[in-house]
Amino acid sequence: MISCISSTASLWRATLPHNRRRSPSFPPALLASHQPQNAAFRKLKQSSTASAAAAAALPFDLSPPPIDHDLLETATVEGAKVSEDGIVETYHNDDEALDAAKNGIAVVDLSQYGRIRVSGEDRIQFLHNQSTANFESLREGQGCDTVFVTPTARTIDIAHAWIMKTAITMVVSPMTSGSITEMLNKYIFFADKVEIQDITKQTCLFVLVGPKSNKVIEDLNLGDLVGQPYGSHKHFSVSGMPITVAVGNVISEEGFSFLMPPAAAGSIWRTFVSLGAIPMGSKAWETLRIFQGRPAPGKELTNDFNVLEAGLWNSISLNKGCYKGQETISRLVTYDGIKQRLWGIHLSSSVQPGDLITVDGKKVGKLTSYAAGRTRSEHFGLGYIKRQAASEGDTVIVGENVIGTVVEVPYLARQRRPLFNSKP
Repeated sequence: MISCISSTASLWRATLPHNRRRSPSFPPALLASHQPQNAAFRKLKQSSTASAAAAAALPFDLSPPPIDHDLLETATVEGAKVSEDGIVETYHNDDEALDAAKNGIAVVDLSQYGRIRVSGEDRIQFLHNQSTANFESLREGQGCDTVFVTPTARTIDIAHAWIMKTAITMVVSPMTSGSITEMLNKYIFFADKVEIQDITKQTCLFVLVGPKSNKVIEDLNLGDLVGQPYGSHKHFSVSGMPITVAVGNVISEEGFSFLMPPAAAGSIWRTFVSLGAIPMGSKAWETLRIFQGRPAPGKELTNDFNVLEAGLWNSISLNKGCYKGQETISRLVTYDGIKQRLWGIHLSSSVQPGDLITVDGKKVGKLTSYAAGRTRSEHFGLGYIKRQAASEGDTVIVGENVIGTVVEVPYLARQRRPLFNSKP
């Protein structure tokens, strides 16, 4: 989990200018413990005349070291199951947490995900050339998803990127953080003004998921972020500690992400819980990922599949010029060379990732992920299927004799495929 400090959850009240401050709407118990000298979430000044104190609180000032994982210890005392590498696997409320993600609000600690900071004068051009998104079209305060691919456009990982004042911060999957950092460093040439830094251990990452996320954000006087485009973000300060709040999270354009130093994490986590967010462990998060259809490294994102077969159209620029994998992607689009695509599959019973998908006894694909739902009869998977073999609504066989129905999934349904190539 993450670090914990003794400050109260009431520190989260946004200290906006008086003419913009909303009427307090925190629970009375929180307001009673409020200490004015510790008022939190002061919006950072972004003008060139910002004070030195404000500059020191910017989200890329990472000099404070991580502190002990007090909140992890608290979770353990409360009965959470924690893995050997310090990740809360479950709060023994998986069904409740999944229901909250669908109908209410859940909070997830994703501090095990990698955070990579790219700085230097050439950072925009560098990432523009090393990944699939058009970074040159973005400005400070915006964000995007981008994909790191091999020279033949095979998928490595999806990165969620935030364009900050003097750096770009990217969130990547736990298993790829080290390899992507190493890969990017290899492509820095002598004259490039670029610096790559893995800031995972110096930061924590929480996400809010569920339709009631907007309400919590408004309760925290952060309502000006509601309705903003995916990836939009702003910087705040909690007792002098930098917090970045962004629209969306790694599996959805809805909800919000919170990047912070470990010293701020305890009070922020408790505030979310006090406002009704249901804690979600990594086991339920993986189930949610699969039902949402978000591809993951080592499963849907491997050297066996290219970025277009994974359906990651929103992360790809087809007209920005040369970048790694660009020639392969252009040929696939020009000659309609996408042979398979990723689908969701409703299943009649449990299966195993790697099971073959067949139609009329012929192999047409492979299952890549599987999860059981909130009921014993709910089984769901992700898998690649040949384009001409099956499409939405068709029946397939997974493994020996498990019946599956091909369905669209939310994450891939949001991908906007170019109109000039509209085949399924």
